[in-house]
Amino acid sequence: MGSVVLEPAKRNPRRKLHALGVYCGLAAAVWLAAAEAPIKLVAFAVTPTVIAFMMVFGAFLSRWSIPALVRGTAATFADARQAPHLIVWGLMAGCLWAVADLLTIYAIRDIGLSIAFPIWNTNSLIGIVWGALLFGELRRAGWLRWLGVAGGAVVIFAAAIVLTSVSISYAPSAHALHGVAAALGAGLLFGSQYIPYRKAYISGMNPLTFLTFFTFGEMATMSILAICFSGGVLPFWHELLQDRTILFWPLLGGFFWVIGDLFQNYAAKYVGISRGIPLSNTNQIWGLLWATMVFGELHGLSAGIYMRVIGGTLLMTAGAIAIACASTSESEYTSWKAAAQRECDLYDIDPAYVHAQIDGAEPDAGERRRGWADRLLIGGATLIFVALAMLARVPEITLHWGWLTGLSLLMFAVLAGGAVALWRTTRFR
Repeated sequence: MGSVVLEPAKRNPRRKLHALGVYCGLAAAVWLAAAEAPIKLVAFAVTPTVIAFMMVFGAFLSRWSIPALVRGTAATFADARQAPHLIVWGLMAGCLWAVADLLTIYAIRDIGLSIAFPIWNTNSLIGIVWGALLFGELRRAGWLRWLGVAGGAVVIFAAAIVLTSVSISYAPSAHALHGVAAALGAGLLFGSQYIPYRKAYISGMNPLTFLTFFTFGEMATMSILAICFSGGVLPFWHELLQDRTILFWPLLGGFFWVIGDLFQNYAAKYVGISRGIPLSNTNQIWGLLWATMVFGELHGLSAGIYMRVIGGTLLMTAGAIAIACASTSESEYTSWKAAAQRECDLYDIDPAYVHAQIDGAEPDAGERRRGWADRLLIGGATLIFVALAMLARVPEITLHWGWLTGLSLLMFAVLAGGAVALWRTTRFR
């Protein structure tokens, strides 16, 4: 097989793709933080397994309907035919995500959103390690870039220690240590799921395609966990019926998560997981805003607690910025090309396909057609969301509506900007 030439495309130079990846990482932060906000509406009303199941179900619906809307299912299956082995990797990543998602629910319940968020965001450390070891990221990057990434990783770890100490002294329940363990476990699994992500994108697969198959793994795993934790299919079904008035909120959280996850995957594709993941992990700032300004967490506590939470969050963000600023050099990009070549040789992938997709081009625009299956997916998902929304009620919880409105408007402004940027630069490739 011939070597893969991954030179920057004339229409989409590397610099422009890097800027797009950075924007996607920051946009992911806004939406990933918002995904946890609806969980606060029901975290104390139903069991964590019901919440996690509905969140995954919302993600399942969204991961099929959004690609159908943007590209069409024909393009999805055309991508899968180019690299069918990635379907298995997508299922594996989905399984890891489902378990991690369940752990985040327990973490939020036991130590609160503002504390749990930064702890599980230590997944960026795991992403940096895997990116360097397996995919040639940071190789030949130069000592300044290495210092930025390694220094940022140390700062992130120090911030996690600060926030963990806060969680021991403050927690909304008597299970602070359990919450810390759940958050750390979620971070480990979230960090490890980026191995299949990066494997897919150096092979040229479109994020919309990869996440479509990813959702089968997460849905199957979460269903098994929910049934086992509930004692069987019938008890779990009765629990869903009993809690039907609040099922819309975690379903909505799953939709928000998918938007954030799509942005995060485009960031991983264009700037790598060692940079894209820390960027998306600035969601801790937005999570802190949701938790404190919208839901009133930490209200009435001592100044020391406030200082440690805010200081730890800012410290972790500084580490993420340092990592993000360590841009990809041409020599490091050569290592990326070598990793891509290895994937092509190992799985017999067409080099032209890899070349076109990584540079933001599309080898076969004719696959971008939509048919009855796409309309059925989009219509069915919309109908389920609307039906559960009609049954939904807002629990009796204090909300600061001004902040809620402002953050919601910001979310959709970021979404619009990201959609326009992706369309103009890569046509969602």
